[in-house]
Amino acid sequence: MSQLNPKKLHVTYMEKDLKRDPIVPRAYTLTHSDRTGDLFLSIGAVHNYPQISGWYTKLMRDEVLAEWQFANEPSFHVHCHVSGGFLVGSASWRASIFRQHMPMVLQAFRYGDRDLFQAHPDLDQAVIWVHFHAKEAKYNRTEKWGIFSDYQIGLAANPNGKEIAKRISR
Repeated sequence: MSQLNPKKLHVTYMEKDLKRDPIVPRAYTLTHSDRTGDLFLSIGAVHNYPQISGWYTKLMRDEVLAEWQFANEPSFHVHCHVSGGFLVGSASWRASIFRQHMPMVLQAFRYGDRDLFQAHPDLDQAVIWVHFHAKEAKYNRTEKWGIFSDYQIGLAANPNGKEIAKRISR
């Protein structure tokens, strides 16, 4: 399982005063640098389309988009592009990579928007649905990935005074 390194997560709020409210509309755009391993999370009323409009991002399609939805209770929906269009890698390989890194992705959403969770602690009990979008029926699926409290990381000091992230389980 990939583990989030909070020092490599860079969060941008696209609208002023969005740290704690509103919950809806609230959209997340997560990209990363293959070179540095840094993660770039944008939080706004809509997805940050300029963040995913570059030629490399369009070729790789390894961005992760997410948003809150409310029916009777809050739920969090994550979207990954597994196949279709011009992409690098087979659907099986891409689905495997997304699954491998999904715990870290969910930690990034939870940690990156921690002010929202502090203001609304009930959101830690929200069900997370991950939508793998693919043209092949075998890979085009929606899976339940637990609740947000499963992906909460805490920072604690080790004996050497360095910050460490607690390991979470899915």
